[in-house]
Order: sequence, then C-alpha cells, then structure tokens
Amino acid sequence: MIRVVLADDQALVRAGFRALLGAQPDIEVAGEAPDGGEAVRLVGELRPDVVLMDIRMPVLDGLEATRRITGDALLSAVKVVMLTTFELDEYVFEAIRSGASGFLVKDTEPGELLRAVRAVTEGDALLSPGVTRRLIAEFAARSRAPAGVAPLAGLTEREREVMALVGMGLSNEEIARRLVVSPLTAKTHVSRTMVKLGARDRAQLVVLAYESGLVRPGWLG
Repeated sequence: MIRVVLADDQALVRAGFRALLGAQPDIEVAGEAPDGGEAVRLVGELRPDVVLMDIRMPVLDGLEATRRITGDALLSAVKVVMLTTFELDEYVFEAIRSGASGFLVKDTEPGELLRAVRAVTEGDALLSPGVTRRLIAEFAARSRAPAGVAPLAGLTEREREVMALVGMGLSNEEIARRLVVSPLTAKTHVSRTMVKLGARDRAQLVVLAYESGLVRPGWLG
C-alpha cells in the first residue's frame, strides 16, 4: 500500500486528490495538511511514501517544508512531489535542488497523477524526458558555476557517461539505445551512480551533473 500525504491550502484541491487516490486499491491517503508547517509535522508523524506538496502555502511554504523533510535523515525514504500551477514555476528548480523528486501541474490528467505517485514510490524521478529537457534548460540558466568533477571521483567512466546522459534529459530507454545496452543495464548504471553520489533520485542526479560541470548548458539540443 502506497501511503500519501496531501499538502495544499485549497480544500477543494485536497478533496479532488483524495477522491482520486483513495479509490485506488494500492494507494491510501494517510493525511492532509493545509499549510507547510502542518505538512512537516504530519510527515514526521506518519512517515508516508509520498507527499504531494503545493509550493505556495501559508505558515511555511512548500519549498521550505520540502527542505525540512528531505533534510531529515529519518525521513530519507519519503518522496516529495511539488504541485504547481505552471509547469515551469520558478520555485520548482530550487525544490529539485532541495530534494524534491519531481513536480506535477495541478491540472494534470488523473491517470498521469496515479502513474506519478506509483513511479516516485518505485524510486523514479517524476520528470518525463520532455519536461526534463525544459527543466534542465531553465536550471542551467540559473545554476551557479560548476564546482568541478572532484565529487565524481568514485564513478567509473561508464557511470560518468550515464550520468551525463541523465543530465541531458535522456530516459533509461534512450540511454540504452545510445550505449547499445539493455534498458535494465542502463537502469542499473543509473541506480549505482545515484547510490555512489548519495542522490535521492534521478532529479538530483540531473542537478549534480550540472553542478559538477559534467554537463554544460551548451550541450542541450
């Protein structure tokens, strides 16, 4: 059973998500929070699998709430998905850097919402290839200067290659085709790279690829 906490200051939004998620045999809405402060408290108490977190909320906004949740070692298994009105909300990029596993637009199709909750529970970042490329382009424009490749010293050449492709927005299937390996092998390389770098998920791997200088904005096609 996938346990979800809903954090949104709009009761109607929470009710809609609760009705959709609660109707699924494998998903349970464990709790609801009308603000970021309550979201942090609830997550600490309930330890859900996924938090659907609105960015703009009273008391404590979603960005700070996400930082507190992802910064707590006891909550390392909790995945935070940001909810936004606009696909390229300016706060989403900082949220990804802070540990969010991805983001959803509030008017997303019901089926996509369900797929997203299940995907992040399985350890995938909620960033489709197309959205990833737009995210990368925007992130690259905002990113600070590369910190150098020292943090990548423990990676093999193949793992660096895979990380660069992830940073360029390629899916596991696209990476597999590029490297002429199976999708399972590509996924294994991605997983091992995340473990070595301490990345929570694929979204943080994208950020690290840029911040290390392994991928540069000019490489985007």
